[in-house]
Parts: sequence; structure tokens; C-alpha cells
Amino acid sequence: MDAPGLEWLLVPVRQLVSWGAAGAMVFGGVVPYIPQYRDIRRTQNAEGFSTYVCLVLLVANILRILFWFGRRFESPLLWQSIIMIITMLLMLKLCTEVRVSNELNIKRRSFAAADSKDEEIKAPPKRSYLDFDLNYFWHWSKFTDYVQCVLTFTGVTGYITYLWLGSSLFVETLGFLAVFTEAMLGVPQLYRNYQNRSTEGMSVKMVLMWTSGDTFKTVYFILNQAPFQFSICGLLQVFVDIAILLQVYLYSYYPQKPVSHTAHPTSTKAL
Repeated sequence: MDAPGLEWLLVPVRQLVSWGAAGAMVFGGVVPYIPQYRDIRRTQNAEGFSTYVCLVLLVANILRILFWFGRRFESPLLWQSIIMIITMLLMLKLCTEVRVSNELNIKRRSFAAADSKDEEIKAPPKRSYLDFDLNYFWHWSKFTDYVQCVLTFTGVTGYITYLWLGSSLFVETLGFLAVFTEAMLGVPQLYRNYQNRSTEGMSVKMVLMWTSGDTFKTVYFILNQAPFQFSICGLLQVFVDIAILLQVYLYSYYPQKPVSHTAHPTSTKAL
């Protein structure tokens, strides 16, 4: 086969590989949460999954979308953020419904001011626009409260971004905050393992999925010359994943002390 004929064959192959990589980039990040979602729905138990994971990923991906308006990076990265936001909202909806159904006589907690007509509240509460009690932040009783919080955050940050869109320093800082927030997702799990001197209850398969996904994502960033914030924070995220895998090895073969916490095999990167 001559060179022109070989080139004719390689062009569609390269295109297919490019489409496959883009598809993996868009949907690969949500794959680890599919078995988690199914397990929570099957067992009606969401204790092993921290909804603060959803909070971190929602913040990170909303900021990334806003960053796109200041610096138009590749569209697969934009669609990845959109898909991840939808996935985290679905996880929040399921976890909230499961948690509320398993709790008895709970007091209505909301993001916005409580409605005096709420049957669960016997006495009229002190009126306040937002419930900023840190003990109940992101631990509300209805999914709509989470949606209100996300929309409020999006509106405020979107307005600030609109005002400062002409500042390259602001835009680059926004991009860094977006990917750095996501990169730090595994740090609380790393710290929790260190405190417990154990990785009991943590799914090693999940960690391997995170590591492979984060590695692929970082290589994609580098090869496609994504903004430097993406590559740097992607490498940081891979290092955190590797550190967690090292903990799995160390605490499995060299246990340091008995563990008293309750194990949840569905636990994920938790906060």
C-alpha cells in the first residue's frame, strides 16, 4: 500500500480515536458514581456517601463553566462539567430522599426561610432569609433547597464573572480555583484514612477507577494543550489518588491499631 493510500486509512482512524477520547472525557468522570447510585437506590442507605462530594464537584464545575466564558477551552471539557453537574444533582436528589425516608420526626431544615405553613414546624420560627447554621448547612430536608443554593451560587459567581470578565488575572484565577477545588476532592479521604490508620470500608475498586480516570484526564489535558491550570491540578489529583492507594497497601499489610468506625463499602471520596 502506497503512502497516499495509507494516509487515507489513517485519517478516519485518527478521527475515531479523537471522538473516542472526547467521549471518554465527557462521560468518564461520572462512571464511578453509577454503581454508587445503584447501590444507594438498592439498599436505601446513603450513609456511605458524603453529599459534600456533590458540593465540591458542583462548585468546581460551575466555576469551570464560568471560566469557559473568559477562555474558550475545548468543548469536551465544557460538556464534561455540564454532565457532572447533572450527575451530582441526581446523586443529591437520591441521597436526600433516602436520608429523609430513614429519619423519623425530623425538623424541617431549609436553605431559604422556613414556611410558617410547614406542618413539621409547630411554632413560627424566627424569620431569616437564609439558614446559615453551619450544623445544618448542606444537610437540608428537601432537594429543592439544594437546587436553590446551587442557583444562588451560580447567580452570584456568574454576576461577578460578568463584571470582571475583562480582567485576565481574574479569569486565570477563576480557572485555577475551578480545577484546584476538584483536585482537592480526595484530600479529606486521605486525611480520614490517616486518622483512622485504616482504609476499612473504602472501596479499592473505586480508588482504582478514580486513579485511572484522573490519569486519563491529565494526559488528555497535556496532549490537547488545555489551559495550564488543568494540567497542573490534574497531576496533583493523580498524586492524591496514588497516595490513597499507598495507604491501602500500608494499612492492609501493616495494620497500626484497631478501627472503631463503622465501615461502609460504598464510601467514596468523602468530606
